[in-house]
Amino acid sequence: MHTQQPKSQFVAVASIAAELSAVMDVAKEISLAAANAKAIAFRAGEKAKGFQPITDFINELAKETIELVNNINEYALQLYCLTVKEHRVSEACSRFEKVAVMSARAPYADSLSQSLQQARQRRCECQRQFANHVAELLDQLAEVMHPARAARVIAANSRIEASQAGEYLQSLQAVAESVDHAAQIIHDKVHKCRSALGVINLDDYAHPNGFSITR
Repeated sequence: MHTQQPKSQFVAVASIAAELSAVMDVAKEISLAAANAKAIAFRAGEKAKGFQPITDFINELAKETIELVNNINEYALQLYCLTVKEHRVSEACSRFEKVAVMSARAPYADSLSQSLQQARQRRCECQRQFANHVAELLDQLAEVMHPARAARVIAANSRIEASQAGEYLQSLQAVAESVDHAAQIIHDKVHKCRSALGVINLDDYAHPNGFSITR
């Protein structure tokens, strides 16, 4: 493993936690926007009849995003714990290997073989778990992109429906713009999370299914 790898792992996990926190805040803003839109559409009555069901879709997207981010936060926390564990095991194994080399000609040097093998196996297992978890986290991040894309479509439909709302036009258009803006922020934040994972050299790890992980 490269010398800078542990440091890059810690930085990546910290970056992901920060970006996910921002995504959660934006998802909550979308939920609030849906509530405001529902109140406006109710006041507008028939003029915003087509806008009323859209508010339900907006709220569902917000809930889905929040749920996904909560799940991803769990993955990110586990990834941090695995990063700490893998770093400690790798350090211990490296020191063990140095001792084995230095004592190669010493009496009873062969007695270290079994312990060294066990240490290497623990290191391989930690690396396997880490690679597997990164792959799962990437899949989870991809899932968040689906409601973000749907929100962009809903925002476009919201603008069309808002145009029929008479004096409530500006208020409902503002809702549509806020949803569109929030969706873009979520997209950007998720992209940053994926980029943060990209700094980790996964070529150092073997995928549990026997192939390398692509970013």
